[in-house]
Amino acid sequence: MFFDQWEGLLRVVVVGTLAYVALVVLLRLTGKRTLSKMNAFDFVVTVALGSTLATVLLSRDVALAEGAAAFALLIGLQMAVAWGSARSPRFRRLVKAEPRLLLHRGEMLHGALLAERVAPEEVLAAVRSSGQADLSQVTAVVLETDGTFSVVSGEPVEGYDAMATVGRIG
Repeated sequence: MFFDQWEGLLRVVVVGTLAYVALVVLLRLTGKRTLSKMNAFDFVVTVALGSTLATVLLSRDVALAEGAAAFALLIGLQMAVAWGSARSPRFRRLVKAEPRLLLHRGEMLHGALLAERVAPEEVLAAVRSSGQADLSQVTAVVLETDGTFSVVSGEPVEGYDAMATVGRIG
């Protein structure tokens, strides 16, 4: 139960080190975007890479070359989605969620909260985390495409509106 044999430990150390090196090399070759959390696809790839690494480390049924191929496939698919999203508005709409306005000028948008399955208390927690105490001072709270909340204070200057891509419908 606590120890089977030295060969198993040696395999974990050797294969684990090589799989880790392969993953680091692939991530360095493909850039920072590969491990970003800009949208749900990025998050899924990050989790899948970790799961694949764990499987390669602990399963004798998965060879190192198969694990490296799985890393390359996941990273390649993520790069293809990111490439298509950056170049095609139609593809971007297909694969990415839109940010959603949950609070506007201090007022909760209850329809948006229900649609996004967010409790008002979660919005209030985001406001407090941003250092705000007075809802009337909050211009907006936005549920971003990666599931995080953005708390916006202040009025936009014409031509510099960070809220331009946020759906205004509550």
